[in-house]
Amino acid sequence: MENLPGKVAFITGGASGIGLGIAKAFAKAGMKVAIADIRQDHLDGAVAEFKSRGQSVHPIRLDVTDRPAMAAAAEETVHVFGKVHVLVNNAGIGIGGPLKQAKYDDWDWGLDVNLNGVVNGIQEFLPYILKHGEGGHIVNTSSMAAVLPISRAGIYIAAKAAVMAISEVLRGELADDKIGVSAFCPGPVQTNIAQTRKLRPERFRKNSGYAEFEQRLEDRPNNPLWMDHEEVGERVLHGVRRNDLFIFTHPEFKDGIRQRCEAILAAFPDEPLNKERAAAITFLTSNPIYRPAGAD
Repeated sequence: MENLPGKVAFITGGASGIGLGIAKAFAKAGMKVAIADIRQDHLDGAVAEFKSRGQSVHPIRLDVTDRPAMAAAAEETVHVFGKVHVLVNNAGIGIGGPLKQAKYDDWDWGLDVNLNGVVNGIQEFLPYILKHGEGGHIVNTSSMAAVLPISRAGIYIAAKAAVMAISEVLRGELADDKIGVSAFCPGPVQTNIAQTRKLRPERFRKNSGYAEFEQRLEDRPNNPLWMDHEEVGERVLHGVRRNDLFIFTHPEFKDGIRQRCEAILAAFPDEPLNKERAAAITFLTSNPIYRPAGAD
């Protein structure tokens, strides 16, 4: 999407951190922006900040795991702005800890927010984007950890890897509708993701093995070397304009990802290709979304 002025964007987790950075970049580009967030204080602060810049956004209080509320948010966005063109499924929580200590409440909460929140956004907003026929774009916030997994974050990574896979599938399915899809994979950013413990609902606290880890995360300050949220927002805007399949933020991860790809390739059987079998499964063995633009 190159012609962004006047287009409408809806951003979950849009009142702080990465979501706020994206909202600022979109508003600066002339877009009409609705920001959704679970915290009213963050919404109030964001609205005041935009007002001080001579800009305005439409705030919506939203828990992305609440499907009726997501449906209402989609309806409200279209009611206020007439249409919606860009969906940014950004809301997430930084759940962490060893999988051997995880309990069902940890899995249920982590997957509900980080995966089902994205599913809910797609289910409720995509029909509106399809309806006007003008095309659009969907950005799903995955994580660099989805591409380069690390220890002690298995639930988080499981959800974010699923978000990446969903984005890749949607990319191919929506191409004919002129709706681009990006898997956004940020590295460390100045956000409020450490405040996981405060956001955990009571129903997900009784059967948890991560209380100690969430307390440690909350006590850990953001490193000043982590990327600023406004810089990240501009990178997402650039990715939307270019219709990038993947939006990465940190070149520092490139060598590590290369090592992972090399390990995957090295694990394939070292034997001649069965050409007959290969010809029978071509629909499985390649995907046009990975081909460079303009390639046959």
